[in-house]
Amino acid sequence: MPLANFLPTLPWPLFKVIVEVVAMVGAILITYAIFLEAEKRQDAVFFIGAGCLLVYAVYIGNIMFTIAMAGLAAASFIELIEIMIGYHKDHGDKK
Repeated sequence: MPLANFLPTLPWPLFKVIVEVVAMVGAILITYAIFLEAEKRQDAVFFIGAGCLLVYAVYIGNIMFTIAMAGLAAASFIELIEIMIGYHKDHGDKK
């Protein structure tokens, strides 16, 4: 079996690998959300991405990163709820 020789040499515990994969997904989602046009989808992707990075921030124990990701997740969640209930108004350029 080819993986039998490879897997025992992995130096990382499985939990650490999972947390780092979640962090990478979060970074990709936040980057992707910047390019989304639909504000509802953008806020949803920001919320999920910030939640992924919040898990990583808590794991590494960085308080500033934790506060930043918690703030981004909370703001994105509030914006998403406002859009879904119809309370949010877009004040973009009106010509």
